[in-house]
Amino acid sequence: MRIATWNVNSIRARVERVVDYIVREEIDVLCMQEIKCRDNQFPYEQFTAAGYEVVLHGLNQWNGVAIASRLPLEDVEITFPSQPGFGEPDAEGNAPLEARAIAATVDGVRLWSLYVPNGRELDHPHYAYKLEWLRGLARDTAGWLAESPDMPLALLGDWNVVPYDHDVWDIREFAGSTHVSPPEREAFFAFEAVGLKDVVRPLIPEGYTYWDYKQLRFPRNEGMRIDFIMGSPAFAELVDSAVIARDERKGDGPSDHVPVVVDLVREGDEDDRPMIW
Repeated sequence: MRIATWNVNSIRARVERVVDYIVREEIDVLCMQEIKCRDNQFPYEQFTAAGYEVVLHGLNQWNGVAIASRLPLEDVEITFPSQPGFGEPDAEGNAPLEARAIAATVDGVRLWSLYVPNGRELDHPHYAYKLEWLRGLARDTAGWLAESPDMPLALLGDWNVVPYDHDVWDIREFAGSTHVSPPEREAFFAFEAVGLKDVVRPLIPEGYTYWDYKQLRFPRNEGMRIDFIMGSPAFAELVDSAVIARDERKGDGPSDHVPVVVDLVREGDEDDRPMIW
């Protein structure tokens, strides 16, 4: 099974590129972030014509997550139990839940498509919200693994965290900024502490997944590595290969992120057919 994660930065603006990519590269499951649309605005027709089922969580022109699959999507879940809200509280004092998390099980593999809050600035309320969001997700992840330790589980998406200094083109450019602060990195590595691992880095130690549109960042290769696939031990042992699809940042109208892809191979799969599940 070939699984990809991609912050598409508006699916309506880029549906042709996205569908062309997943068909061309024979992606079985695509986890999307920042779809920027409501359910009734999503371009289902193009995905359906290409043989994909789609589930999504989108509320408005901001945020939004989705999963497209050539295989049946089961046990769909919107938001994780400990997900905090952000914004103006309602009459009961509860902040609204943003469209940042959706899960589905595909042939026994549990997948979460995640769009982690940006944080904005270190002294902004969004930064505290980001840390709370990650802490809640880590707690829930620990619970899922304790309940089902042999379950292949992966958290995929745009994490908006740079774990290591070499994951940006020049760490000096980020002094006093979000994404690289010690609390954010601590929150990211908490997922390793509860049992997940970055399944791509051992196969691709270097490489960026995001380049800003401004200041010729992509031609200068001034990027960041902020898109990750964090897998449980049962998921990690299935990973056979990985790709950071850098070329998808080229051409007309690209997203500022690129797909991150893994191939899963179960014991008994034919060696020369790694995508057959």
